[in-house]
Amino acid sequence: MRLFALTALVMVAFAANSVLNRMAVHDAGWGPAATGFVRLASGALVLLILAIRAKGVRGLRLPGAVLGAGVATLALYIFGFSIASGLIDAGVGALTLFGMVQITMFAGALWLREAISLWRWIGAGLAFAGLAVLLLPASGAAHIDPRGFAMMALAGIGWGLYSLNGRRATDPLVATALNFALATPLALIWMLSAGDWGQGASWGWTPAILSGAVTSGLGYALWYRVLPQIPASLAAIAQLSVPLIAALGGAVLLAEIPSVRFWLAAALVIGGIALSLRRKT
Repeated sequence: MRLFALTALVMVAFAANSVLNRMAVHDAGWGPAATGFVRLASGALVLLILAIRAKGVRGLRLPGAVLGAGVATLALYIFGFSIASGLIDAGVGALTLFGMVQITMFAGALWLREAISLWRWIGAGLAFAGLAVLLLPASGAAHIDPRGFAMMALAGIGWGLYSLNGRRATDPLVATALNFALATPLALIWMLSAGDWGQGASWGWTPAILSGAVTSGLGYALWYRVLPQIPASLAAIAQLSVPLIAALGGAVLLAEIPSVRFWLAAALVIGGIALSLRRKT
C-alpha cells in the first residue's frame, strides 16, 4: 500500500509540472526562458544535494558522451515545454508530450534495430493518430494553437531522446542532477538573450520554483527510489495516468475544461501506449 501511494504521488508530481508551468507562463505572464531557468536552477539545487548525500562529491561522475547528450536533450525539452506552456492547456500539453515521447522512443528502437512487436507498431500508430486528432480543424475554445502543439511536440522529442540516452547511465539520480546543473547555464543564456526577465506577476516565482525543486527535483528522486521496487511494465502503465491527472489539475486549478476532442485523443494515445506494452506478438 505504501509503494502504491508513493507511485501515485510521483505521477501527481509529473502531472503537476504541466499545471505549474502553465500557471507561471500563462497565468502569471512570466517569460518561458525565465520560467525554464528557475525550474532548472531550483531542480538542480535539490538534485545535487540529494546526489551528494547519496554518493558524495566524488560520486558525481558520468562519461562525457552520456553527459553531453543528456544536457543537450534536457535543454531541448525545457525549451519546448516552457514556450508551449504559455500557448496550450495543461492537459493538452501533457498528452502531446506523452504521445511524442512514445513516438520518439519507438523511432529510437527502429534506429537501434531492436525487435519490435506487432502490438508496439499498432500502439505507436494509435498514439500518432491521437496527436493528429488534437490538430483537427476546430473553432472556439476547442482550437489548439499549432505553435504551442509544435513546441510541446519538440519537448516530447527532447524528453524521448533524454530517456533513450538515460539508459546508458548507471546512476539515474546522479545523471539527472548533473544534467540539470549543466543545462542551467544554457537556460540562463537563453533568458538573457531573450530579455524576458522581470516580466509578469511576482507570484510566478512560486509555481516556477515548485516545478523545479518539488515536482521535478524531489519527484524524480522519489521515482528513482520507487522504480527498482516495481515491475517495469507496472511503471510504464502507471505513467499512463499522467495526462489525465494533468487534465484534471488544469480543470480544477486553471478552469481549463477538456473538450470531447481531447478525450478522444487521450483514448487513442493512452490506448496505443497500453497496447505497445504487450509482450506478445
